[in-house]
Amino acid sequence: MNISAGENGVRASNNAPFELNDSEEFKALFELLANQIEGVLRGKRRAIHLALVSLFAEGHLLIEDVPGVGKTLLAKAIAHSIGGSWKRVQFTPDLLPSDVTGISIWNRNTNDFEFRAGGVFANVVLADEINRAAPKTQSALLEAMEERQVTVDSITHHLEAPFMVIATQNPIELEGTYPLPEAQLDRFLMRLRIGYPEREAELAILDAHGEGTLSAEALTPITTHHVIAKWTKRLNGVFVAPEIKRYIVEIADATRHHRDLMLGVSPRGAIGLQRASRALAASLGRSYVVPDDVKALAPSVLEHRVVLGPEAQLRSISTNAVITSVLDSVAVPADRLAR
Repeated sequence: MNISAGENGVRASNNAPFELNDSEEFKALFELLANQIEGVLRGKRRAIHLALVSLFAEGHLLIEDVPGVGKTLLAKAIAHSIGGSWKRVQFTPDLLPSDVTGISIWNRNTNDFEFRAGGVFANVVLADEINRAAPKTQSALLEAMEERQVTVDSITHHLEAPFMVIATQNPIELEGTYPLPEAQLDRFLMRLRIGYPEREAELAILDAHGEGTLSAEALTPITTHHVIAKWTKRLNGVFVAPEIKRYIVEIADATRHHRDLMLGVSPRGAIGLQRASRALAASLGRSYVVPDDVKALAPSVLEHRVVLGPEAQLRSISTNAVITSVLDSVAVPADRLAR
């Protein structure tokens, strides 16, 4: 295979095993992307790494954080770094489903209906403050996120790969919001918080702002979105041992029987954890998944998919604490999984 910042071509079968040279080339590309994005989003390497893992795992990202920590900047930086298109949809109470998906308009010149694409037609879509739109509008994203297509007037329009929704919501200001239903939350591969930067990183941000260097638009594409789409398929070849698959299933099953949970992790969540673990392993230069990959990603992938029971809510138990207890209770496979 050959992949570089210039020509960028993936010349292997998507079904072929992910070999050592593949992992080395993928790791190099991943680090180039992460380093460039960190140039505009200072001090947030972990959030950037998880966002890129989500991208390569063909997943969507829910960022739950306060305003001003770089949510929009992250989405724009990813889109510009992969040479892809990006759109921002500002979710408000008066936003219509057709604003998201698109609408068919009568064209007098052609005497036929013409489809006008909505905001969801881009490689990276920022759904800003998604919980401020009415449930009907929120649900307009469901088909796009799961099937990578939009159906308008019984006509299906496919979305170009890669396709990633980065949705944001403010966990503090809840007045006039509509909480995302479980069916919508389950479509997001990960939920994460960017958080405030460390003091030194924030000083660097102030210095960079004075120099005018914090612009995502000025980023040069590291690769093309076509190559990103090919890599997402190639990652299916990252080896997951039967013991690791059993470990993932046991974690999911443990959430379904946990005394503090009213709703456990769905099979979609288990599939998402495996996909994300493959992408994380490849980003670290490995062609196989180890238990630490699963444990590292489980909180971000699973927390938003579970629902606390009434008693747990009264005791102020957090979903993070529940997932942590689940990981502690499930036996970890022995560390002997290198092929």
